[in-house]
Amino acid sequence: MNEERPDPDQLLAEIKREEIAAQRGKLKIFIGACAGVGKTYAMLNAAQQRIAEGIDVVIGVVETHGRSETIKLLEKFPEVLPLRKINYRGKSLAELDIDTALQRTPQLIIVDELAHTNIEGSRHVKRWQDVDELLVNGINVYTTLNVQHLESLNDVVGGITGIRIWETIPDRFFDSADEVTLVDLPPDELLERLKEGKVYIPEQVEHAAKNFFRKGNLIALRELALRRTADRVDLQMRAYRADHAIANVWQARERIIACIGPGSIGDKLVRSAARLANELKADWLAVYVETPALQRLSKADRQRILDHLKLAEELGAETATLAGSDLIATLIAYSQSRNANKLVVGHPTDLPWYQQWHPRFIDTLARFSPDIDIYVVGNDKPSQIRSRVINMGTMKWWNYAWATAACGVTTILAAGLLRIFDLSNVVMLLLLTVVGVSIRFGRGAGAWAAALSVLLFDFFFVPPRFSFVVSDVQYFFTFTLMLLIALIIGQLAAKLRFEATTANIRERRAQALAALSKELSGALTVEQVVEIANRHVSGTFNSSVAVFLPSSQEKIKVAGTSSSQPIADTAVAQWVYDHQLPAGFGTQTLSAAVSHYLPLKAPMRTRGVLVLEAKNLLFLDEPEEKRLLDTFAAQIALALERVHYVEVAQDALVLMEGERLRNSLLSAISHDLRTPLTALVGLASTLTDSNLPENSQKELAIAIQNEAQQMSDLVTNLLDMARLQTGGVKLKKDWQSIEEIVGSACMQLHRVLATHKLVISIPPNLPLCECDPILIQRVIVNLLSNAAKFTSAGSIITISAAAENNEMAIVIEDNGPGLPRGQETRLFDKFTRGETESNKPGVGLGLALCKAIIEAHDGKIFAENCIDSGARFTIKLPLGIAPMPEELL
Repeated sequence: MNEERPDPDQLLAEIKREEIAAQRGKLKIFIGACAGVGKTYAMLNAAQQRIAEGIDVVIGVVETHGRSETIKLLEKFPEVLPLRKINYRGKSLAELDIDTALQRTPQLIIVDELAHTNIEGSRHVKRWQDVDELLVNGINVYTTLNVQHLESLNDVVGGITGIRIWETIPDRFFDSADEVTLVDLPPDELLERLKEGKVYIPEQVEHAAKNFFRKGNLIALRELALRRTADRVDLQMRAYRADHAIANVWQARERIIACIGPGSIGDKLVRSAARLANELKADWLAVYVETPALQRLSKADRQRILDHLKLAEELGAETATLAGSDLIATLIAYSQSRNANKLVVGHPTDLPWYQQWHPRFIDTLARFSPDIDIYVVGNDKPSQIRSRVINMGTMKWWNYAWATAACGVTTILAAGLLRIFDLSNVVMLLLLTVVGVSIRFGRGAGAWAAALSVLLFDFFFVPPRFSFVVSDVQYFFTFTLMLLIALIIGQLAAKLRFEATTANIRERRAQALAALSKELSGALTVEQVVEIANRHVSGTFNSSVAVFLPSSQEKIKVAGTSSSQPIADTAVAQWVYDHQLPAGFGTQTLSAAVSHYLPLKAPMRTRGVLVLEAKNLLFLDEPEEKRLLDTFAAQIALALERVHYVEVAQDALVLMEGERLRNSLLSAISHDLRTPLTALVGLASTLTDSNLPENSQKELAIAIQNEAQQMSDLVTNLLDMARLQTGGVKLKKDWQSIEEIVGSACMQLHRVLATHKLVISIPPNLPLCECDPILIQRVIVNLLSNAAKFTSAGSIITISAAAENNEMAIVIEDNGPGLPRGQETRLFDKFTRGETESNKPGVGLGLALCKAIIEAHDGKIFAENCIDSGARFTIKLPLGIAPMPEELL
């Protein structure tokens, strides 16, 4: 059976990734140390080769910067997409037209300067986001990038050159590229190109040579470009090895692992590994493998190991604590998973007699890892051998006492059972005791129980009894076999105990992180995030917790705490927030502080500070617990950032809706007030003419009255809507006849309805309805006036009413053109009008006002189109129990 066969789950995940990647375009990045190394020229040359292969290639955007070589090469391309013109501060600027590119759908598009920031008004803020959209739509992209534009190297480049680069791209996008080509040029050649004017125009050459284009800067940037490209290749190689289940270490790049043990030379070993890594310019890690034997170390030895791991972390190493029953197998497996080709270990301090009977750690390690180089750090403290022996001899005597007691009780019990069962069953009972002791008290106590069980079995049960004399030689074989079986079972049980303990610890961490993530995913406000963070962090790490959040002035203040007593210094929290670095207890910064301060770093910015009280923070010395705390902080920061942007989005929606309503109101009022005002002014001017006959004056007066009434209705609707929404209108309910309310509304609109045929169908025996008659009349007036407004003269308008299902239903319908399809519900929104008759006067408040009035009565109103033609509006009001006639008096 092939032990290197890939895991089926990993294969399935890889197949899914390949399916997603197959639908996405391929990205190739031409990266260089700085401008002028020839990235664009190399990209265009590569694109020309694709054209020669029959690939459909178009130019999306190329920045030539006036370089003649690039311009000549660009002219050879058959198709250049037009750029999108955007007006910005009085100037017309050009950007990549992504819509044209998506519509054209070429096989390959050239997009220069990946880190470019788009002009305000573009679809995306950054050009790399345009490229990402092209890739999502299956279009391959060639692009260029300078190393200083990578987000993770931004501050490094700023420290080298003294110039802060503001245009950056996320490292994750760079790492997601399918191919990266390094375009390199020695600094001397680049400076020569600069002098020849092949990088910048002559006016900029002298300034660039004195500032950014200094030789030292170019050398440093070149090294960064080479290292970052190598890092990406290393990630690809590790991913390939994982996908193909390759266990052997590939000597492609130096990576060192320092193996920390319980010995006193750990600090020397760590410093030696750090020097070696610095000389080889290699990554390095410091690991400690905790085996069941090492679990018995004294507190001082364990603290020494933690100190050594902390020292390694301070010297730049990545630290890890591994758990395994086999030290060498665990170490080799981890080295292979990280593709580490060098191990730094301490010289063994075993006694000579021990080395003769037991293979040395270094020899065994070298035999099982022939592809890994091993560096041995000598021990210059021989006196520590004796202390190690003393420490190894230190044991928990009460465990052995319990093991002795368990064997004694089992012997007494077995003696009583010997009258019923055979001697072989007694052996099983003793073996069972050994298993129990091993599980409960560990390997040492289990081995002691095994030996003691053999002695007790010989003394009490083997003839002649009550002596260690054996009458039958075969019992020696029984004793030996019993001892071996007991030892093996005991060791297996102890190993199982260790693995179960390790699994429980990992499960606790995983459950704590899962519980935190689950609750944070449902948090909708900052207060909820803070409460969840306090509860989970304090519960998991058994510490008092406080969360500090910034104000609008970037001043830190307490947002929530799990303790009633103050546990944090605001000044220290402010420093942590400003510098984005941990501080306080367990760190090298402001270590005199009584609490541990951790910045809550989110992808976009730091969102606050997490503070833990110092009295219970010994877990900060353990790398795995510290890593769990960092993960907690990252999850909390992500939740705070998500809630922040949710609030920003909600505020933006509110502002947009308010702006829309304001514009609609201004647009409607400016039209519907100006029109009647203009008519009023004109009619009044005409009316001042004293030569008009009396009939004409009367007609003009009536026209002025109608226009004024229209303005009054408009203002009344606006005021009523405002009062209804602010709760300023109190309903004055009374038991009323719907017939009377409808009649009053028809009388009020007799002039408007004069050109239409009105049909009223209301049964005389309808029950009374409890409502505000003035407001319900306003609803009917609005619906009738709408019916008259949006139908032609001579149309039929029908009003009907019926009582059914404890509701009063009032229906107003016409035989006009009907309602716009799909807008039956939207018509009740404020400032919404029918699209087909948008030239009619009105601001679109009538139906919104009707809906508000009816809902204030706990009723319902809805609109629909009639089957043949026309519109139908239905009002439903609750009936209730009407009083008897004598009760109304």
